[in-house]
Amino acid sequence: MNKMKKSLLAMSILVGTCVAPMAAMQSLGQELTNEAGEKVDANAAAPQQKSGGGFYDIVFGSGIVGMILWFALFGDGALAIYFAIDSSVLIKPDKLMPKKLMDGVQGAMAEGDVVKAMEICQQNPSAMSSIVLAAFQHIEEGFEAIQEAVTAASDLEQEKIQQRLNWISVCGNLGPSLGLLGTVQGMILTFQALASGGAGDASALASSIGQALWTTAGGLIVSIPSITIFYSLRNRANRLILKMTALTMEILNGLRNVSVDPGAEGMTEEANG
Repeated sequence: MNKMKKSLLAMSILVGTCVAPMAAMQSLGQELTNEAGEKVDANAAAPQQKSGGGFYDIVFGSGIVGMILWFALFGDGALAIYFAIDSSVLIKPDKLMPKKLMDGVQGAMAEGDVVKAMEICQQNPSAMSSIVLAAFQHIEEGFEAIQEAVTAASDLEQEKIQQRLNWISVCGNLGPSLGLLGTVQGMILTFQALASGGAGDASALASSIGQALWTTAGGLIVSIPSITIFYSLRNRANRLILKMTALTMEILNGLRNVSVDPGAEGMTEEANG
């Protein structure tokens, strides 16, 4: 629920940031001239002149297809914000490798109590605990098997995080595609107006071209931040995964001297030669 509130708040800020300047510009009374070349007030000229070109008119005056595209863009932007907030909360050191887990496992390994360390991992589920547990499950197979298990578990945790991050990338890639589709739709309307003899109606042509340009801008507004956030979070996740792998190997460093006796079911510890 808190994540949803944050995403709705972020979406409101984004929409308000985009719409407020447009509304302010439209609210400013622009001077118009009548046929005699005299200046008239914009509000006075409103009954005679159609008020097109505002963002509201661009969205709701672009036909059913255009409105669907605009709502798709708004939805795409809202989802991008939601997934960005969700991933930002997830990809943190406190979430991936809690301090309580690290202190408990390190203390248990210092005492040589592997069973206690495994219990601590099970009581504190996280990406780090999954990697450490994977290593503990292969202790009897020797240190090389432990290294392979740690690498495999790290790759798995990285893939899990990447799958959530990919949704931000999907939203970022959808933005320009939806914008391009809106551009094509706006140009179709423009050429339809020209074909129907509307070459002299400058306002109709300007409205159609404006629809094409606005959807392109909307797609880029969604895409640019989404792609930037995606790569930033992906790099942060990769750094944390590498750090967790290194910490796991450091915790298990005392098992380097453990070797497997093929003729026995347990482990033996050899002195360094």
